[in-house]
Amino acid sequence: MNSAASYVPETHKLSELAKAARQCKGCPLYADATQTVFGSGRSSARMMLIGEQPGDREDLAGAPFVGPAGRVLDKALAAAEIDRAELYLTNAVKHFKFTTNERGKRRIHKTPSRTEVEACRPWVLAELDTVAPEVVVLLGATAAKCLLGNDFRLTRHRGEILHATGLLDEEPALVATIHPSAVLRGPSESRQGAFDGLVADLRTAYATTRTVSSAGSAGSGRFMPASRPVRR
Repeated sequence: MNSAASYVPETHKLSELAKAARQCKGCPLYADATQTVFGSGRSSARMMLIGEQPGDREDLAGAPFVGPAGRVLDKALAAAEIDRAELYLTNAVKHFKFTTNERGKRRIHKTPSRTEVEACRPWVLAELDTVAPEVVVLLGATAAKCLLGNDFRLTRHRGEILHATGLLDEEPALVATIHPSAVLRGPSESRQGAFDGLVADLRTAYATTRTVSSAGSAGSGRFMPASRPVRR
């Protein structure tokens, strides 16, 4: 079974995790990607954002959320009055998965498979364990299923304050919302509404860093997360 577990070192230093991730061959995606795109941001961030995977721009730059979706996210964070410099941003999958157009010149995003997401989960858990955020924003269905399992439905629980029992020693609050790219892909007449919804969900998540303890709160949902691999 494909897994990054054997590549993840026993460390709580993000620089060492990032260095080790550059050598990861835990799934076949490394073969076609330009490079590993590890997370970036504040090592002691109270809020962590997890997206799906790096896109074309991120694959070339080696940093998360620097392309078109990243610009939407920056705009949404500004509207929610959240400083990106105070956050930690990463993706459920660390290598760009893509197909090419007929001429083979344009790389087109392709959604990671369940197997690829599961293979890369040890890196996400290591980042969570190291940063120890108070709240995690899951941007899109792939990120949500990475931590909450394949049966999780974003449309049913979007914007709720959730907790995943057994995910980490200290459980962060979880808030699932749309990926910023969904704003770009939607019909022009509905983009403002999608953007406003993203901003509202970011505000909900940010507010938990001051109001919700890791023990949960009234009305918050609890989930059994996807199985946690053991670091070797």
